[in-house]
Amino acid sequence: MVHRLLLFTLILLATKHAGAADIWVATTGSDRNAGTAEKPLATVAAALRQARDLRRLHDPAVQGGVHIWVRGGEYRLVEPLFLRPEDSGTATSPTIIEATPGEQPVFSGGAPVLGWRKETGKRPGLPAAAQGQVWVAPVPLLGGRALAFRQLWVNGRKAVRARSPNHDNLPRLTAWDVDQQQASVPAAAVGALRQVNQLEMVLHQMWAVAVLRVKTLAVQGNQARFTFQQPESRVQFEHPWPRPILNGKNGSSAFYLTNAIELLDQPGEWFYDVSRGQIIYWPRPGEAMGIAKVVAPALETLVQVSGSLDQPVAHVQFRGLSFAYTTWLRPSEKGHVPIQAGLFMLDGYSLKNPGTPDKKDLENQAWIGRPPAAVVVAGASHTRFERCRFLHLASAGLDFESGTHDDAVVGCTFRDIAGNGIQVGRFSDPGTETHLPYQPTDEREICTNEQLENNLLTDCGNEDWGCVGIAAGYVRGITIRHNEVAQMPYTGISLGWGWTKTANVMRDNRVQANYIHHYAQHTYDVAGVYTLSAQLGTVISENRIEDIGRAAYVHDPEHWFYLYLDEGSSHITVQDNWCPTEKFLANANGPGNVWKNNGPMVSDAIKQAAGLEPAYRDLRNGLATK
Repeated sequence: MVHRLLLFTLILLATKHAGAADIWVATTGSDRNAGTAEKPLATVAAALRQARDLRRLHDPAVQGGVHIWVRGGEYRLVEPLFLRPEDSGTATSPTIIEATPGEQPVFSGGAPVLGWRKETGKRPGLPAAAQGQVWVAPVPLLGGRALAFRQLWVNGRKAVRARSPNHDNLPRLTAWDVDQQQASVPAAAVGALRQVNQLEMVLHQMWAVAVLRVKTLAVQGNQARFTFQQPESRVQFEHPWPRPILNGKNGSSAFYLTNAIELLDQPGEWFYDVSRGQIIYWPRPGEAMGIAKVVAPALETLVQVSGSLDQPVAHVQFRGLSFAYTTWLRPSEKGHVPIQAGLFMLDGYSLKNPGTPDKKDLENQAWIGRPPAAVVVAGASHTRFERCRFLHLASAGLDFESGTHDDAVVGCTFRDIAGNGIQVGRFSDPGTETHLPYQPTDEREICTNEQLENNLLTDCGNEDWGCVGIAAGYVRGITIRHNEVAQMPYTGISLGWGWTKTANVMRDNRVQANYIHHYAQHTYDVAGVYTLSAQLGTVISENRIEDIGRAAYVHDPEHWFYLYLDEGSSHITVQDNWCPTEKFLANANGPGNVWKNNGPMVSDAIKQAAGLEPAYRDLRNGLATK
């Protein structure tokens, strides 16, 4: 305790001489306070308002910047923290939002689940093994309404939405009727299920999974037939890529069923009973529900940095903060049918007569949506995220959407994320067909000169198995270096979009000295580093890639790679990357690619230098990446 008081005193003394305006925030504070260390504010939103006024009034205190110090504890947000152009700093007077040294503030979008009691009576539909084992709590109310959610965390560990099977020996499709929009599976796979209600099918299809809300279920003999809700049924049965497989190299596409009380049959599983407004949970060993911290996510986005091309947000920094507990409800409302890397189709279908303005032989079209993120940055420059943590998130972690440049993400941790860890750059706007090259009239739209360095990304895509650690779309001059990317369901780092050889905004990108391992845990047509489309002057070098996943249900057991230049990839140099064997793919590439010295012959010095640099290896502490 004495040591902490001494540290706090030293911080106060240091900040008084730092030439910056210091504003303090604490969970025990009040927004009526002055924002001093002794009388802190309660919210960062109030601190930003105070900082905004200081800058607006040209207070001389801001000459060296504005420093918002955030004490440890959980800050529950009821709306996103919004940063505007008026919150901008300058190169010599930045706006910094920082954790007090030695403390861990958490910006949370979650709602506590309280009032747990052990179920004593018999619960209809609950499997016999779970009767007498489950605990029940009322669904939290938000604004007077029952909160909807798809995730639940108990003591910081994600619980499993009731599913079957509980293992990786997944059942397979037996038929796929496009005309009737109907799927057939073995009757044994549905067990005692007969009422569909909230039931969903998660369908594995090549390099992605689809979430399909079940409309009808009919069991006849040894077969069960499913139909699905709209709009996902139409998109799922009309789009050609990625598609379900029947009788392929590794059999037919796998699936599992989820979100039914009949599937809650082991510890760690939960079910949201909408009809009763209750959450049902079977605790894991050691979980005492009377004192457990149970969180349901309520907010989709925690922080929104939002400027414009003419008035960007600039020189704002986030240091040592945690962003946790977000939701994403679109799959519950419209299903989820991704095309790749978590980008979902709004529409997609085969063309009877192939050909588009960019590709004369293209046989399909699609229009896509972008999954949300916990922290979203758009119309901004010179922002910096340093030593932050992104965890327990229902979609992506951090997203630089468009109109950003010269930003940095350094020494951050991305863990327990349902979607992509980091998203950068435009992919396709909803109104633009996704195979068309991106060439905006105003090049300020392009995400340019972004730096992603010395970050640890692990256990991303743990619900959407087609997601990746880092998803970079149409970017220019991005540097992705010295990151460690592990435990990914699909690709580690995906660079590019569009499947086109046509010149576009992408050029001069760098993917260097990253350590990518234990990827492709669920889906194939995959690589440690994967590219799409023309990217003049792009270099992929000195990366270390190893330890491929071996899921039994992948569509083609040999269709995995360490390095993969996919459709349209052009003018890319791939050099000095270490991997155990020379297993690479160049598919439908354009001109100008150079492959040089990749494989086990690469020097041990390059191999050992890849990944987190020494000053950031502490990020691994307490994380399992085996």
